[in-house]
Amino acid sequence: MWLRRDGSAVVVLTPAKVNLFLEVLRRRPDGYHELASLMVAVGLFDSLELRETASGEVRLGCDAPGLSTGPDNLVVRAAELIRSRFGVSSGLDVRLRKRIPMQAGLAGGSSDAAATLLGLNALWRLGQSSRQLGDLGAELGSDVTFFFHGPAAWCTGRGEIVEPLKVGRPLDLVLVCPRVGLSTAGVFGALTLEGDVVDGGGARRAFEAGDVEELGRRLHNRLQAPAERLCPEVGHWLARLKELAPLGALMSGSGSTAFALARDASDARRMARALRDGREAGSQARVLVVRARCCD
Repeated sequence: MWLRRDGSAVVVLTPAKVNLFLEVLRRRPDGYHELASLMVAVGLFDSLELRETASGEVRLGCDAPGLSTGPDNLVVRAAELIRSRFGVSSGLDVRLRKRIPMQAGLAGGSSDAAATLLGLNALWRLGQSSRQLGDLGAELGSDVTFFFHGPAAWCTGRGEIVEPLKVGRPLDLVLVCPRVGLSTAGVFGALTLEGDVVDGGGARRAFEAGDVEELGRRLHNRLQAPAERLCPEVGHWLARLKELAPLGALMSGSGSTAFALARDASDARRMARALRDGREAGSQARVLVVRARCCD
């Protein structure tokens, strides 16, 4: 995340994430699932502008039609958590410029929540460290903590236990974001835990060593099969990506975004051009070329 002051406001740029590995180990007594995941932040950003007001209320405006701006939104929940925890009575006006697709497996909502915590820590001079803000974030959602410890990390627990990783080399990715999204709860609800657990150690070692060919062979997402059953468009785009001979192709998170791991930036542009040129009439899927933020 990047933060700057703009007069009386604080502006935060906050990235999307991609899961290069995601295994579901078991269902926990608290209803969540125990996970093991390799996550990286990528160069696709939302922007939040936060400004203190005298209204005593949190108000959120957003340029994305269809996104709730009420108390269920993670930005509003993050702001209310900060106000309650630190006894802040001031109101807040938030303007969210949404570029990360919703219900896409890219953690846009979690990233926005993290940006809100970071921005308010600066706006109200709360003096909280990244670790303390990450702990607050864990109260809001499983992926929020990652954004305080990225840009690359091995995440366990329900996703909130974050171990930062060193980065071996730049990663160039092609994202395909279908017009339809997927509910995280719906995908987990359709998951059947069967078969052997896949060990993520190989993916982690390849990532840290910068061995992109081996990493491509180690890509894994336990949620991909149930997501494809719920949304066949995910499988369609994964098949299209594989036709272009990437190092590997996978779905991110709980979907619906599919991505290809490219050999380098030129290879990523090649695949993106082929997808755009061959895109079916009427398809509203977004094709994006991104680089892991840790390597920018």
